[in-house]
Amino acid sequence: MNQRIEKLQIWMKENDIQVSFVTSSENVFYLSGYYTDPHERLLALAVFQEEEPFLVCPEMEIYNAKNAGWQHEIIGFNDIVNPWDMIVNAIKKRGIAVGKAAIEKEHMNVERYEQLSELFPNAAFISAEEKLRLLRMIKDAKELKAIEEACALADYAVQFGASEIKEGKTELDVLNALEYALKQKGVKEMSFSTMVLTGANAASPHGNPGMTKIKKGDFILFDLGVVVDRYCSDITRTVAYGDINDKQKEIYDTVLKAQLAALEASRPGVTAAEVDLTARRIIADAGYGEYFPHRLGHGLGISIHEYPSIKETNKLVLQEGMVYTIEPGIYVPGIAGVRIEDDVYVTADGARALTKFPKELQIIN
Repeated sequence: MNQRIEKLQIWMKENDIQVSFVTSSENVFYLSGYYTDPHERLLALAVFQEEEPFLVCPEMEIYNAKNAGWQHEIIGFNDIVNPWDMIVNAIKKRGIAVGKAAIEKEHMNVERYEQLSELFPNAAFISAEEKLRLLRMIKDAKELKAIEEACALADYAVQFGASEIKEGKTELDVLNALEYALKQKGVKEMSFSTMVLTGANAASPHGNPGMTKIKKGDFILFDLGVVVDRYCSDITRTVAYGDINDKQKEIYDTVLKAQLAALEASRPGVTAAEVDLTARRIIADAGYGEYFPHRLGHGLGISIHEYPSIKETNKLVLQEGMVYTIEPGIYVPGIAGVRIEDDVYVTADGARALTKFPKELQIIN
């Protein structure tokens, strides 16, 4: 049995849980090494305290699951059978009476919850999310290596994108060029929809790239990430095209100061709230507090947004091995939008930025 499943089994024994029924693609991958997007079909991993776990997937995916390294039972189903009957039989075969089951309550839809409740009417259902989040929060060496590789490709993408900036090019022109450059390096998947935003569009934290043309005196904001071995990176850099005015420069310098201070504050024993507030106070003291509308950052790994949330109300104590983003921003409509984001790995005595593209203001001429 792999160590991740063993850690889950220890938690199950401590809490008298007979079965954990894991259904999200990300958590199934974390525990089994097998990833798929099953669309409307069922995907599940059943873990027991002692007995052999089993994987449930579409029959046409069995080869892929085995090829990914899953060595235990696989229940494959086609589109004309009921997989729930097969699941009940597999549990009965193990001689398990289900009194308490852990499920992903935030992921499982109501229809599937009702089916599971009908199959096990005497079972109490508890949330598995918190335990799975805590397990995924601390990255091992293999996970860190994948994230580092994804970060290096994200750095390259920003560098390439900046080199494509020319008067009259549109946001989509630059976006398409940098994504094509990544595909030439073998990148199959982005972490999320790439953002290249210029001028007034950069003042929207989650803007949509389009046909807006780049012109002198604009900021251009790049927000993108790359997936390597199912692990994500996430970088934001804001560069200037030609000379910018004093107000734009002030906004950039304030964001940079806040970002560097939050990175310096990141270390084991400090709370997520303290890191957020370190950056937030700098931005507020500069008079831009109302223009920083989002949390400082988020956990990063198999999912682009995962536990924990780096926000001013989160008292979670940072631990060595965590990976999260630090991404303060100031968005002043009609003037400027600036965000600077790094992916950060917490070490024994501090934190290390995994994204390396320069943060000092880059002026493209």
